[in-house]
Amino acid sequence: MGTLWHPFSDMGLVESAGEFVLTRGEGVYVWDVDGRRYLDATAGLWFANIGHGRAEVADAIAAQTRRLAAYSTFGDGAIDTTVALADRLAGIAPVAGSKIFFTSGGSDSIDTAAKLVRRYWHEVGRPDRTVVIGREKAYHGMHVAGTALAGIPTNREGYGEMMPDSATVAWDSGKALIETIERLGADRVAAFFCEPVIGAGGVYPPPDGYLAEVRQICRDHDILFVADEVVTGFGRIGGSWFASQRFDLQPDIVVTAKGLTAGYAPMGALFVAPRLAEPFFRPDGGVWWRHGYTYSGHAGAAAAAMAVLDIIETEGLLDESARLEQTIPRCLAPLADHPAVLEVRGGVGALGAVQLDGASRALALARLLRTHGVCTRAVGVGGIQVSPPFVMTDGEVQQIADAMATALGELPG
Repeated sequence: MGTLWHPFSDMGLVESAGEFVLTRGEGVYVWDVDGRRYLDATAGLWFANIGHGRAEVADAIAAQTRRLAAYSTFGDGAIDTTVALADRLAGIAPVAGSKIFFTSGGSDSIDTAAKLVRRYWHEVGRPDRTVVIGREKAYHGMHVAGTALAGIPTNREGYGEMMPDSATVAWDSGKALIETIERLGADRVAAFFCEPVIGAGGVYPPPDGYLAEVRQICRDHDILFVADEVVTGFGRIGGSWFASQRFDLQPDIVVTAKGLTAGYAPMGALFVAPRLAEPFFRPDGGVWWRHGYTYSGHAGAAAAAMAVLDIIETEGLLDESARLEQTIPRCLAPLADHPAVLEVRGGVGALGAVQLDGASRALALARLLRTHGVCTRAVGVGGIQVSPPFVMTDGEVQQIADAMATALGELPG
């Protein structure tokens, strides 16, 4: 009997069927303990954007940890590499003048944002603005605030009420957002949390005009707009660093993680627009935000992020992501003709999904695809995720699509 408790898993089935154990990765491939090779169709968990086995990132981490692995950034403490990373991120921020707050990952970042928006309203004399609104299908990590905000009911089952000052609206309706704001009272709503492209909830691109509509609704009601770019940030959106730039969202906070270090070290970051930062940065001081993490601004992770950003820039990977935005839906489109497939989604960023007619069939198809040399996973309710590393070629994306076509033919009815 194994000892590792896997996240998001039925451990009884894992115990009976066995673990899928990987040993190494290189480029767009990973290998299991038996030496079998697989195309990585999901970039790990949306993060391996530059590919696996990049020695330059490992070398950067090693060099930094030999010099200084980590130190507290609480109070006035800082590490030179972390300061340099913050400056670099501010230079590509969707909103000029943004401040950078580091965390250990996406769930940390979401909970940090949920606390920050409430504390901001407290500091400007409007403490009743505590309600945070999310969307159906959305995933915002699995800390308390993220679990409450997310629109995936099964992720909340069995925990009781996680956070009472939260609400969920339809994922594709600006009208639903307005109605909820009016029902709650705009003077009680702190922020709206929005994935520009819904990720783990099934890979749903935004309906035409939706992002501009909800952004304007938030402006009209003086509600903070939080862009959850844990998935779409750092190039996954295709052609831009962030979806917030591509869709001109001018967010109050951008929440990031995953692509920041491409999975080579755990790290997340919030980009906080000047309006939100101002009460905490007043020259006369006096305002403490009592929040942070042991590894906020970890030096080894910061070194990894700097190396990853170098690779994205020097190898033109934002453009490669834009290429994949066209390639993924083109290669996956023929799968829509299979009777088990309800639809194929994609076309906004290096992201796609094949929607099957049942959650259990998606889980079965993901396992079956391994026998054809493809690693992927089920997302949402019945979706199969396709979000490859940016270095994947068009031919390799076609191999994934071909493997899916073959596996669909073998899927039990």
